[in-house]
Amino acid sequence: MSIDVSLLKTICDLPGAPGFEKQVRDFIVKEVAPFVDAVEVDNLGNVIAIKRGKRNPENKRVMVAAHMDEIGFIVTHIDDNGFLRFHTLGGFDPKTLTAQRVIVHGRKDLIGVMGSKPIHVMTTEERQKVAKITDYFIDLGMEKSEVEKFVRIGDPITREREFIEMGDCVNCKSIDNRVAVFILLETLRKLEDPAYDVFATFTVQEEVGLRGANVSAHFINPDFGIALDTTIAYDVPGASAHEKITELGKGTAIKIMDASTICDYRMVAFMKKTAEEKGIKWQPEILTAGGTDTAGVQRNGKQGAIAGAISIPTRHLHQVIEMAHKADIGASVDLLKALLESIDTYDWKH
Repeated sequence: MSIDVSLLKTICDLPGAPGFEKQVRDFIVKEVAPFVDAVEVDNLGNVIAIKRGKRNPENKRVMVAAHMDEIGFIVTHIDDNGFLRFHTLGGFDPKTLTAQRVIVHGRKDLIGVMGSKPIHVMTTEERQKVAKITDYFIDLGMEKSEVEKFVRIGDPITREREFIEMGDCVNCKSIDNRVAVFILLETLRKLEDPAYDVFATFTVQEEVGLRGANVSAHFINPDFGIALDTTIAYDVPGASAHEKITELGKGTAIKIMDASTICDYRMVAFMKKTAEEKGIKWQPEILTAGGTDTAGVQRNGKQGAIAGAISIPTRHLHQVIEMAHKADIGASVDLLKALLESIDTYDWKH
């Protein structure tokens, strides 16, 4: 299927570091309203869009979680020469930051550059060391007095990488996890016959500890849970077959486990069965390092939830640019829609 690339670009280009998701949230609230029965925003900032089920005498609830935030930084210091020091919000591979542009979101947005010690003046020992986050500073090209007109301690920082298309793929700074926001919005737009009540939840602060999912699952108390998030596609030169996790273009991924969750075997079986019946291309996913909102959805209702996840294969994850395949994104929309329309037909007792 083709996807709405323009909508995906709009979502991905928005800034939204953990705890600073307002621009993403405002867009979602406006965009989702025509397709659901109610929209709520909780105290933490999660958006909960509710679409009532058509065959739901027992008032079953399905929570679908897609986190709004992206990995970013926060300003911790402005030195005497106007250079910024920062702390990470989420996990980064430091070596990918060298000479990259960022956006400091102060009183106005300012472009900065990740600076570090030039290789020309490094000692032999320094050249051999692995880069650390603390090796970097942000250069705004301004004197301190000018910087302080716009920047304060505590201002968020995001990566500066515009969304582009590359062959059959899309590439930008925040595929993780804006692609899941897109998938959830597109599913709600197309979903005309949900079986049970759908609580489409756009969560905050996933990248710093699944915080939004924990709170929203406690409030929703779902019977079933489906998380939407990216996963590693290590299908590149040098990767052994067992290291790939997933591959681009091989379909949406059905999570079996990650570092924070062992998915319910019934949900995994239901997802596989539905994908096969609908002719949706899929691949299994086991991610031994890294957690997702699946854990929050699964554990934080009063009785827990029968939970699993749809994962979107992504190359260069948690780097300055990330890349996903359009066909995998489309397959993820198709699978989520099919699950929500047929979840009442599966035998959940076995």
